[in-house]
Parts: sequence; C-alpha cells; structure tokens
Amino acid sequence: MRKRIVAAAQYAPVFLDLEATLDKIENIAAEAAKEGVELLVFPETFLPGYPYWTLCLDALTARTEYYPRLLENSVVIGDAATERLCKTAATHKLAMVVGLTEREGGTLYNSQLLLESDGSILGCRRKLMPTHHERMSYGFGTGEDLKVYDTTVGRLGALVCYEHSNALFRYAIQSQGEEIHVANWPGGLPWTDNVIDAATRNYAFEAQCFVVSVTGVLPKEFITELGAKATEVFAAGGGASSIVGPDGTVLAKSESGQEELIIAEIDMDDINKAKTIVDSFGHYSRSDVVQLVVHESKPAPVARM
Repeated sequence: MRKRIVAAAQYAPVFLDLEATLDKIENIAAEAAKEGVELLVFPETFLPGYPYWTLCLDALTARTEYYPRLLENSVVIGDAATERLCKTAATHKLAMVVGLTEREGGTLYNSQLLLESDGSILGCRRKLMPTHHERMSYGFGTGEDLKVYDTTVGRLGALVCYEHSNALFRYAIQSQGEEIHVANWPGGLPWTDNVIDAATRNYAFEAQCFVVSVTGVLPKEFITELGAKATEVFAAGGGASSIVGPDGTVLAKSESGQEELIIAEIDMDDINKAKTIVDSFGHYSRSDVVQLVVHESKPAPVARM
C-alpha cells in the first residue's frame, strides 16, 4: 500500500501584495505540515491574486489602475519570492504547486510553479491559452508546458482552469504516466462551479489518476473595492476545491466555500485497480487508429542564421 496525504489550500491571497501573500503561504504550509501533508497545492495565480478586474471593469481602467500593480507584484523565476517559496517547501518537507503570475521580460504568464520537498524547482509551466478576459493580462504557453514531473509523492502533472476543456492537452499529460494531477482555478465565479466539478471527476476517470483541484476564495472586501458591477458578477467566498480518486470518487471537498485546507489520504494502489478496467494509454488507447502529436519545443521569436 502506497499512501500519501495531499491537500488543496483553498484560501484568498492578499490581493496585489506579493510579500503579504508569501507570508500567508508560509503560515498555510506550516499548518499543512502539522497535518502530515506531503503535497500542498495553491489556487490559480495565488501570487499575487487572480485578475478579477478584467471581468467587471472597462479595459482602460483595468489596464491603467490594476495591471501595473499586477506587474509590480509578479514573480520572476529565481528572484527573492521564488527563494522564499523554495525555502518554505524545504523547511516543511512539502512538495508544492503554487499558482502565480510569472514575468519574463515585459510579458506576464498564468503559471504553476512546481517544487520538490527539498525546495528544488521541478518546473514552472505556463497556461497554454489564457481564457477569455485573461488574455488582457497574460501571454501564451508553449508545447514545453505539457510535461509531468517525478516527485516524492508520485508523477505529477498540472493544468490551469479551462485548459481542462482541451482533450488534447489532457491526453498529452496523462499519457506520460501521470499519477497525481493538479488543477488550479479561481474562486468566486458561480457559473464555473459545475464546470469544475465535472472537469475534475472526468479527468480522474479519464486518466485513472488522483486529482487535487483547488480554487481560490474571493473576499467580500475585494469585491467591494472593484465596484458596483463586481457585486453583480462575483460571489464572496466561492471556494469549490476537491480531491478525487481514479474512479471518479470524491475523497474530500469543500463544504464551506471559505478558507480552509482540504486534506485527503490517497492510496496509489488504487491507480492500478482502475487501470485493470480502462488503461487509457495502454490496452484502451488504440494507437493504431488515433495518435496525438505534441510539439514540445519552445519557438524563438528570432531565428539567427
């Protein structure tokens, strides 16, 4: 029996305050470690907060009042914020996945930083296709962002939010022997709750793997800051995190919708039990009929001859 303890950190960031949110991550990690958690997952763009403003403010206001703050509080891989995250993982012996706004040059990306329990960086994948309003803030990922990573808790893969709607993205990751999948979402968007539930359970069944699905929490205070339109669009709280087994069984889920750790013990042997019925990348793949081609390289904007 190979059992692991995993957790979804369903919390709100301190919006657009990188240092205060890093403080909060450290406190949450300490709490999770006391509970024996081995893998801790934070929501979409938790550092420094999801760009809700692009859903309720006009484009000019969003660009001039909020985008500069997002840029200023973004993370450059290898910077002091990254070092703090690595130290937190190592201190508490936690593998972690942290949703963050990553900056490279003058472009921001909706990214997932993957850390090993010794504090080393496994990778930082970028959302391939920012969804709808997110394209006002974020650039696109590339084929190199469809990888899985060997960790102390198992083979780990990840996608962000509506990337889960793309069957080819899912299959590209699942086919690499993914054992635990991380799904990052924002919270407080009531029209997405059913999507999140359906996508999470389907992914687990489709891949015969565990899924840790984590959403953020949207505080009433930040809705108020965004103005009258925001009160029509968003729901305060709104967390809908869950942990699902390889047969689609919900092992743990948020009932409160508020800030909390969602924790479950998972038995890795359940993966093979599911695969005896359907192995999507073995006897059920039928690669003689259909195949997926993945372009894994990152294209360069300039080709120097």
